[in-house]
Amino acid sequence: MTERYVMSIDQGTTSTRCILFDHSGRLVSVAQREHRQYFPRPGWVEHDAMEIWRNLERVAPQALAQAGASPEQIAAVGIANQRETTVLWDRITGAPIGRALVWQDTRTEGLVEELSRAPDASLVPDRTGLPLAAYFSAPRIRWMLDATPGLRGRAERGEVLVGTMESWLIWNLTGGPDGGVHVTDATNAGRTLLMDVRSLTWDDELLAFFDVPRAILPEIRSSAEVYGTARRVFPGTRIAAALGDQQAALFGQTCFSAGETKCTYGTGAFLLMNTGTTPVSSEHGLLTTVGYKIGDDPAVYALEGSIAVTGALVQWVRDGLGLIGSAPEIETLARSVEDNGGCYVVPAFSGLFAPHWRGEARGVVVGLTSYITKGHLARAVLEATGWQTREVVDAMYRDSGLGIGELKVDGGMTADNLLMQFVADVLNVPVARPMVAETVSLGAAYAAGLAVGYWADLEGLRRNWHRAARWVPSMDPHRRGAEYRNWRSAVERSLNWIRSDVAPPDHGVAAPPGRLR
Repeated sequence: MTERYVMSIDQGTTSTRCILFDHSGRLVSVAQREHRQYFPRPGWVEHDAMEIWRNLERVAPQALAQAGASPEQIAAVGIANQRETTVLWDRITGAPIGRALVWQDTRTEGLVEELSRAPDASLVPDRTGLPLAAYFSAPRIRWMLDATPGLRGRAERGEVLVGTMESWLIWNLTGGPDGGVHVTDATNAGRTLLMDVRSLTWDDELLAFFDVPRAILPEIRSSAEVYGTARRVFPGTRIAAALGDQQAALFGQTCFSAGETKCTYGTGAFLLMNTGTTPVSSEHGLLTTVGYKIGDDPAVYALEGSIAVTGALVQWVRDGLGLIGSAPEIETLARSVEDNGGCYVVPAFSGLFAPHWRGEARGVVVGLTSYITKGHLARAVLEATGWQTREVVDAMYRDSGLGIGELKVDGGMTADNLLMQFVADVLNVPVARPMVAETVSLGAAYAAGLAVGYWADLEGLRRNWHRAARWVPSMDPHRRGAEYRNWRSAVERSLNWIRSDVAPPDHGVAAPPGRLR
């Protein structure tokens, strides 16, 4: 019998990957290609959507060739994508109208500030579960429509389309100008500030608030259903899933029950907690988001906490301070001492994200004495990731009342055993890393396979999850409490550094914002 696979397309911030998974959830082959990052002005971050599409055309056949498989052996295709990145394109020609504006892009901050002063600005968090912020897609759509003369009129006539990257890829895969399907899923639509998080529909009042024509928007569908059949790249294959990348990781980690939580540790970190089929409004600095929606089943919601700087702090120790030659050396250096020596590092390089959301904060190192060595500093650097995780988990508990029994982790930093042990210690719960590290891609594959019957149900997917490593808490509770108080004191000292009455020093052109994951 011919082996069949599910293909996952992971369209990320820096590259596009295609991965084939078999029925046991095992990675069979992978092909990847990076795309160029454009920084035309300080704070502006752009991608060439056509380059990303062409990269997909190249890497998908490579993934098939590595496995010795043909398109006929693909049971379904699922897509995970960088969230909030927005592309506008011509419905007739299929050509992008300008470059895609990336989720890191901050050009709309002035527009957001203006909109936040509107009398009905409270409509945004009430309907979407998200703050009115430049991080999300609607301000970018508004900016693009306003920036190009005549474009708004074309949009209102339905001559142009807009979407996040999964919409762009699905439209092209299913025919492009020749009948392409224009859809998005609830996890991505929920990051636009245009979707009612409860009804999972485009909201007329939000569309009016942001002045976005309904005619350009994709149809909102579930995260796992057959959207259409590919006519390009792998003709005849069903396109059957789409999820934002962090929701895909939640799904790939099989966090299917309320309270189950995952954290992806990369340059920054994203924690998502499954909160069940009712959205939980946050009063403690978290985002309310759609976790996933499978076919006609009710949507499952999540609380999300994003940490701006985790792995980026290790990179700074390597590149900025020169204390280590490679990132893995941070663990060796940190193990040269027994503790942090009373030193704490708060990496608020460009403010603090969840749960504080303090843009004026800046990084600090506190507790310095002549006793402190580079080993103590290295240990404090790693511990900063643990304490930031603790803050978000505490906020999740205060919002939801749900405690976590185990934290599932993925991402590059999970290779650091000292860090993972510390995370387990400060959370006082076990931390587990799965055998398959590619949880984003696996989650998209799982959703697509469910949609076409390749996998029967969620319990079958749970049986595919296998643990590669586990760390059990062992820290003395009194020490945990004392050190957490010290950390929170250090955070207080990072606040109020950027004041409107003091001009910042001129260091030339600002660097583009860093990648969170």
